[in-house]
Amino acid sequence: MQRKLYTEDELVRRCAQGDHDAFRVLYEQYAPRMLAYLMRYVNDRDTAQDLLQEGFIKVYTSISQFEHRGEGSLQSWLKVVMRNEALQYLRHSDALRESVDIDATPLSEEIPDAEDVELIPSDVLMQLLGELPDGYRTVFNLYVMEEKSHKEIANMLGIKERSSASQLVRAKALLTEKIKNWIKENKE
Repeated sequence: MQRKLYTEDELVRRCAQGDHDAFRVLYEQYAPRMLAYLMRYVNDRDTAQDLLQEGFIKVYTSISQFEHRGEGSLQSWLKVVMRNEALQYLRHSDALRESVDIDATPLSEEIPDAEDVELIPSDVLMQLLGELPDGYRTVFNLYVMEEKSHKEIANMLGIKERSSASQLVRAKALLTEKIKNWIKENKE
């Protein structure tokens, strides 16, 4: 069966009109990227797939409210929907409030060479990021990848700004240690 090709605007319009074929195309086109995006927040594939399904149910029921603002706006909106699903899951699972022994997290002064870090495959970097505790990983993603302020993160997660800033510092320190260890183990 040949897949129909739609412009982003036409795809949104058809989905909003209840065209099930268009929604299937939307899902097939964006689901792999959204799953990878969710995996940055939830380090469990089954959970991420559940969140993906819940997110697309929300997309399906609310796409008529989406306002297309040019190429790329649909993907941006989908990311917001998926991020909200992930954050809601993390808040309800208390994963963000798990106590992590902050004093046990090393605050290393030594930063790996940028050249060494560039040699690390992106999938390995994502794996190392995925090994961070949920709270650290979530704050890191929101601050570094999503470019949210600590005030925005605090509001999104229901935590204090100081807690967001502290978790970011700890996430960077722990990630730095993981990167240094990986480099040491894999250098020839």
